[in-house]
Amino acid sequence: MSQFDEQVDFVVAGSGGGSLCAALVMAAAGKRVVVLEKTEFVGGTTARSGGVMWIPNNPFLARDGIEDSLEKARRYLDSLVADESDAPGSTPARRDRYLREAPAMVDYLTQQGIQLDRVSYWPDYYDERPGALEQGRCLVAAPFNINQLGPWRERMRPGFLEMPATLEEALVIPYFKRWSKARKTLFKVVARTIWSRLTGKRYVSAGKALQGRMLLAALEAGADIRTSSPVKELMVEGDKIVGVVTEQNGQPWRIAAAQGVLVGAGGFSHNQAMRDRYQPGTSTRWSSALPSDTGEMIVEMQRCGAAIAQMEEMVGNQCVLSPDSQEGEIQFGAQGITAKPHAILVDQSGRRYMNEGGSYMAYCKNMLRHHAETPAVPSWAIMDSQFLAKYMLAGTMPGKKKPDHWFESGFLKKAESIGDLAAMIDIDPDTLRASVERFNGFVDANHDADFGRGARAYDRWLGDPLQQPNPALGKIEQGPFYAVAVYPGDVSTYGGVVTDDKARVLRGDGSVIEGLYACGVSTASMMGRCYPGAGASVGPSLTWGYIAAQEALGAAPQ
Repeated sequence: MSQFDEQVDFVVAGSGGGSLCAALVMAAAGKRVVVLEKTEFVGGTTARSGGVMWIPNNPFLARDGIEDSLEKARRYLDSLVADESDAPGSTPARRDRYLREAPAMVDYLTQQGIQLDRVSYWPDYYDERPGALEQGRCLVAAPFNINQLGPWRERMRPGFLEMPATLEEALVIPYFKRWSKARKTLFKVVARTIWSRLTGKRYVSAGKALQGRMLLAALEAGADIRTSSPVKELMVEGDKIVGVVTEQNGQPWRIAAAQGVLVGAGGFSHNQAMRDRYQPGTSTRWSSALPSDTGEMIVEMQRCGAAIAQMEEMVGNQCVLSPDSQEGEIQFGAQGITAKPHAILVDQSGRRYMNEGGSYMAYCKNMLRHHAETPAVPSWAIMDSQFLAKYMLAGTMPGKKKPDHWFESGFLKKAESIGDLAAMIDIDPDTLRASVERFNGFVDANHDADFGRGARAYDRWLGDPLQQPNPALGKIEQGPFYAVAVYPGDVSTYGGVVTDDKARVLRGDGSVIEGLYACGVSTASMMGRCYPGAGASVGPSLTWGYIAAQEALGAAPQ
């Protein structure tokens, strides 16, 4: 071991959800674990996400009297991915291990003091499939007083909901002008905010709350977490990974890992060369993943013999590119635009071509697939004045007054008629008028005969709870009319190294690379080429981090 500068039991590359979960398990078991985070902040993309975890058969469902089971969840996943023979990340063995271990992971976290609860209603994305659960299988962390972290609070990655409001509350508040429930919710959040400031607390929610709680638990268990410490190399002896090379004081620092190395270092959303190779036609500019998501750890694992798969997949996040947003920031999602009443999506010929609701991953895949035949990147969200009056747009609250520079820059188009709007976006006026009129007819009939928008519970959940008879459907009829370009963005890539049901990294011939584990979007997703429900990347990330740590503990010499 003379070639090493330091010796520990377990090394974790990255500090996302799965990474901190593995670190907590190892540290709580009395092992020396080092987490190496290449940026100055802890938390990964998980911290800036909604922090939702898709956990079938979780204990909170049983607590609330909602029926779920391993068998029911298996039927649902099988209906979505069982035929994907070209998705080696999603083998029956891996799906089964996830379904069995995800609830155990949740039990473990709650035993460690991590406060979690279920979202009361967030339907599975394909609720028409066998085994789907309309109420949803989503868990989130309770709002977290980040001051509990002491000096570490400034080293937590910024989140998008840094206030004492739950995700459910945040989704309701934009309706405050029209809904008494929303006004009461807003009052509660304002009162809670004032109370927290008076008592010296600083609450955060969503992904930052989850990661803040995970970080606190890992630190209290004794995990050694180091920021600005990129992993430069995996060290190999024979066929085994025995440690890593990182940096300390600007110099190489070699750490031996007696029980293994876990890579949970994100994907390659901000590596344009890798995108051009595996996801042609997509751009780093459209991504809401961290700028540090550049894929070098996937490449490094390949160097050590790892197989890769599903690299063309991403967790789609249809987005609009406001002139106020920059690359590397969270881009404004468009799901909250085209899934709402009084709005549709059309391609560059002016035709609708899909259900504007549903899974965001499916939405972006449909856009890219359609673009191969008809120009559709970007597509256009078409809205009327009712939409602007009722719903948020690119981070602004409901209301027809929008920033002048949105119109001056061409980001938001405005016209008094559909024909004039079509001319502004270089679409045939007759085609766009026909698309709008056809959709309006579907609204009158309360049935989207072309794409079935509003038939799923998830479509209706995305819509407007005050819109009846169908929350997903509303006419485009009151001028002025508006258009904004929509792009097939992402919150992360969804392919990477192939792992087995023990989270061990595999070679192309199926053999195990001893000492090397991986989780999160550094891996080819267990969900294959679909996204079954909210949190279908964060939930598996934590679960496979948990599994990797358990396997490393079990594989340790006695």
